[in-house]
Amino acid sequence: MIITDAHCDTITKIMESGENLEKNKCHVDIERMQRVGGFVQFFAAFISPEYYRKSPMERAVGIINKLYSQVEMYKDKIMLCYNYNDIESALFLRKVAAIISIEGGEALEGDISNLRMFYRMGVRSICLTWNHRNEIADGVGESNADRGLTAFGREVIKEMNSLGMLVDLAHISEKSFWDVMEYTDKPVIVSHSNAKKICPHKRNLTDEQIMAIKNNGGVIGINLYPWFLNKTGIASIKDVIMHIEHIASLTGEEHIGIGADFDGIESTPEDIGGVEDIHKIIDELQKLNYPQTFIDKFASGNFLRMLKLIK
Repeated sequence: MIITDAHCDTITKIMESGENLEKNKCHVDIERMQRVGGFVQFFAAFISPEYYRKSPMERAVGIINKLYSQVEMYKDKIMLCYNYNDIESALFLRKVAAIISIEGGEALEGDISNLRMFYRMGVRSICLTWNHRNEIADGVGESNADRGLTAFGREVIKEMNSLGMLVDLAHISEKSFWDVMEYTDKPVIVSHSNAKKICPHKRNLTDEQIMAIKNNGGVIGINLYPWFLNKTGIASIKDVIMHIEHIASLTGEEHIGIGADFDGIESTPEDIGGVEDIHKIIDELQKLNYPQTFIDKFASGNFLRMLKLIK
């Protein structure tokens, strides 16, 4: 089975720990992904708040260069992919298919030419905000998040649609979410968020937002952070299944996938230690007699459909 995970922070993590991507003590490494099977992994360049005033663009470039160096080091096992044909080639060669994303539009520094530069560097998805306000829009962490999508934000959406980049609405404020949904002319992703009806965390999506993603043709990636799964912060695969079932009850099988947030979260569900355990979610769906078509689309098919849109 092919697995597609729409979000991990592993490259940033190994920059801090000094480990490598082939084998490490993080949630994700190449050896474990290959043991799982065919694997498509979005690797995020996360712009943490400490870099907002220290050239966030330079920080993003540094993280992306780290990924490039790791891919070159282990090129017999992993391949950077810039379009769907590359993904097919990587999987055929039994390599991990790596997609470059950015988490935090601060990296653009308010200049559309930087967006084009990142595209040329191979970035194919951008999470417009983290939790805070930036030149594009408001994040969910803003106490007064009523500004919505800015004029620059509209320019970014238009250019991303034109270039063939995935607009990612994880972490965005609700007003900004609705502004983007009105303005975009391409399907969007919410790479790593859950259902607010099941767990009322500000990072999760309302039923109305979930339905908007369905109507837009987009995909939501289920996040494995326990605090996004329930209010206790101690979770299991059963909590993950509850979010899958709720979202699927609204959208059907076409709009849900995996966005684990590995190495960007401090803890995981008690029965999931890292990427090596991702199959347990699939196993549980099989035990619950979900049809194979649903399982295949959840595991990879829906996000692969989105990846056919990148250029």
